[in-house]
Formats: sequence, C-alpha cells, structure tokens
Amino acid sequence: MSEIREELKEPQVGAGQAAGAGQESNAGRETDARQKREVFESYEDFGREEILELLHKGQYTRLRQVVQELNDADIADYIEEMDEEEIVKIFRILPKDMAASVFSYLEIELQQSVITSLSDKDAGHIIDNMMSDDAKELMEEMPANVVKRLIANTSADTRKAINHLMRYPEDSAGSIMTVEYVDLKENYTVREAIERIRKVGLDSETINICYVLDNQRTLVGTVALRYLLLSDADAVIGDMMHRNVISLHTLMDQEEVARMFKKYEFTAMPVVDNEDRLVGIITVDDVVDILEEETTEDIEKMAAVMPSDKPYLKTTVFDAYKKRIPWLLLLMISATFTGSIITSFENALSRYVVLTAFIPMLMDTGGNAGGQASAIIIRGLSLDEIEFGDWFTVVWKEIRTAALCGLTLALCNFARLLLFDKVTVAVAFVVCFTLLVAVIVAKIVGSTLPMLAKRIGMDPAVMASPFITTIVDAISLLIYFRVATIVLGL
Repeated sequence: MSEIREELKEPQVGAGQAAGAGQESNAGRETDARQKREVFESYEDFGREEILELLHKGQYTRLRQVVQELNDADIADYIEEMDEEEIVKIFRILPKDMAASVFSYLEIELQQSVITSLSDKDAGHIIDNMMSDDAKELMEEMPANVVKRLIANTSADTRKAINHLMRYPEDSAGSIMTVEYVDLKENYTVREAIERIRKVGLDSETINICYVLDNQRTLVGTVALRYLLLSDADAVIGDMMHRNVISLHTLMDQEEVARMFKKYEFTAMPVVDNEDRLVGIITVDDVVDILEEETTEDIEKMAAVMPSDKPYLKTTVFDAYKKRIPWLLLLMISATFTGSIITSFENALSRYVVLTAFIPMLMDTGGNAGGQASAIIIRGLSLDEIEFGDWFTVVWKEIRTAALCGLTLALCNFARLLLFDKVTVAVAFVVCFTLLVAVIVAKIVGSTLPMLAKRIGMDPAVMASPFITTIVDAISLLIYFRVATIVLGL
C-alpha cells in the first residue's frame, strides 16, 4: 500500500514557489477552479465502476478528490460488492473521519472483514473516529482476541467509551446511546458556549441540542443551538436554558425509548443514570434501527419463527432450520388434539359423512378470524394504544364485530350449501351455526391471548396466528360435533 501513501502526499512548497504562487493571476486561479468544478460535474453520476476504474489506474489523488464529494452512505453501497483488497485500498484513500463514517454504513459482516484486513494503525484510526455506539456494536460482534487487538490500538478515550457502553444490558438505552455530545455549564455566557461547541462539536453526534450540567454532572437543562446563535454574546446560559428536561434512563428498554421519541418527536434525547447524571444521548437514527429490529422480531415471532439478527441471505440452511423447527414441533404436537377430537367422533361421522367435507372450511375460517384479531391487538399493544385495563372494551368490541362477520359468512354459506351442495337444511344449519360461533370464539381468543401474554411479561407476538389457529381449530371442532350431535341426533 506504499504507492497509495506516496500518491496522496501533499506537495511541499518552497519559499520561491510560494512567492510565485502569490503572483498568480486571477485568470489562472479561475482556470484551476473551473477545472476542479469540471471534474466533480463529470462525476455527478459517479458509481462503483468509476471508482474501480480510477483505483485500477492508480489515480489515487483524483479518486480521493472525487469521493469526498459523494455521500458516505452511497460510497458504502458502491464498495460493498468490491473485492476485499479493493475495499481496503478505498479505506486507505479516504480521509480518516470520512472512512469511519463510510465504515459505519457497512453490514456488520463486511465491517468485521475490513477491520481485520487493515493494519492495526489504520483500524485504530477508524474506530477512534466512529461514534462510540457504532464502535461498541462492532466490538460486540468480533471474536475476543480480535477485540483485544483492536482496542489496544485505539485512544484511551475510545477505550473508555466502549467499555462504558458495554456494561449496560443488551437492548437497554445505555447500550445504544453514544457518549459524544456537547455539555455546557450554567454560568457560561453565550460566547463561551459557542467556543465550547467549536472545540468539541466536530466529535459530537449532534450539536443541535446542548446539555447543561452542574458540577456533579447532573442534567439541569438544555439549550438549542439556534437560541445561542440568536442571543446576545454576554447572555448567561442558566437564564435562557430549558429546565423541564425529558430524559431516558440507562436501563430503559429500547422499545420504550422508541415510544418516547415518537411521543415527543425529538431528534435527540439525553440518557441519565440513577443520580440524574448525564451519561450519553440517543439520536433519532438509532431509533430508526430500533424500530426496524423490533418490527422484524415481531413479524418473525408472529410467523412462529425464532428471531434472528442476521439478514435472510446471510443465514445458513442449518441456521434457518434451528430457528424454525422448535415452533413447528410444538405446533405439530398441539395439532394432534384436533386429530383426537375427530377420532372421538368417528362413529358420528360415519353416519353423516358429508360433515367431514366442511371441517377444513370451518377450521380455516376460525383460524383466519383469530389471526385478524390477534394481529390488530398485538400491533395496538406494541404502540401502547391498548392496555390490559382495556380488556373488557376490547372483548366487547370484538364480540360485536365477530357477530356481524360471522352472521354474514353464515348466511352466504347457508345459501351456497342449499343451492350448490344440495345438502339438507339440518346439515346446512349445523355448518353455518358452527361457523358463526367459531368466528366469535376465534375473535375472543385472538384478542385476549396477546393481552394476557403481555400482562404476565411475555411478548404478545408469541400469541400470534399459528398458536391461536391451533387453539381455535380444536374449539371449532368441539363446537361442530356438539351442535351436530344435538341437531342431527348423532
């Protein structure tokens, strides 16, 4: 990689050269500016192929100039499909702070591959320039021996920040916060506050909101950057700060963190410990990641799949097998109850074989009705729109909804059975009455089980369609055969 370093060295300017440069004509400067502008305009649609072309030609200085005009997230997209050697070269070319930003956009598996391929010094520079929460997340996914080597090549401040974040429980506010923020004192003037921002702002996650602390680092207020810019330079921070601070606790669950951001519509929120001392902040980009993670987890649980933290294409067949087989085994065993119910009414079915033909329809309709109710209730619970105290209201509403849905389905099915299937009125009544009752029962089960699950501390998503369908299937069959026994005299 020495040729890259030589190519990127800044030219040394001597005294004579400096004097000549000082006499450069305005026309010459305009020509240089125009040439530079043309370079960037020609790369307006700059992409992966253009990066590779300059890289393979060894035009490292020009490549560095152009990529600095690109968005960090776009650069990450461009290089993700490159060979590892090419990616390492790109990171050597990028400025240190930009390299860290681009690195944070890569998938975790690629981050691990790149960071272990870089020299200890270059890897240390990237980690030092990353936000502490991103660096901590990377360290959690690396083997212990690699983490030890990487940490040894970072600054003392970086090591302290990563170790600080790692002591908090997984999925808590403390584990996802960053410790890079702007803190001020109450007795600062606006002039002193702005100087403080200039000093630490570049290394902070955000400077839009500054946090005011007392001598014990207790959070006593906040002040927005726009107020500092618009206020008199001699104004005191304590007189203009906002004292009613809404904060998060280090042990707060990340789902609750997301709810707080949704409620107050903040772009950043402070995180405090038990003594109300400021220990970090969480920004809205972290909340987007939380929402994606929690939503994915709920969808997987609702589909009877154990949650995974890897993308689908990154998981092996055996990993997929391990995530799916436990629930499939449980549901298969529970489904044997429906088989037992059918077997127990075997003699009755032999007298009215036509009843067998309607079993799949009844079970599917009941399962679908229960699945509808559970999905809506689970979503309402996750958004805090529904609480356990709303149990009676929810059940009463679902009963009325189920009655309307079930009655509509029963009437339509009654007409179909008489007109097309040519069954007797008694058989049609048994099927349709069972359908009505099954839909009502399914809605009640589908709405109450998730609420009960949350009440006892379980994830409501566990009580989703597959589990509820199995329960409703068994209940529907019991109702079916009981009604048939009474009406048809089995």
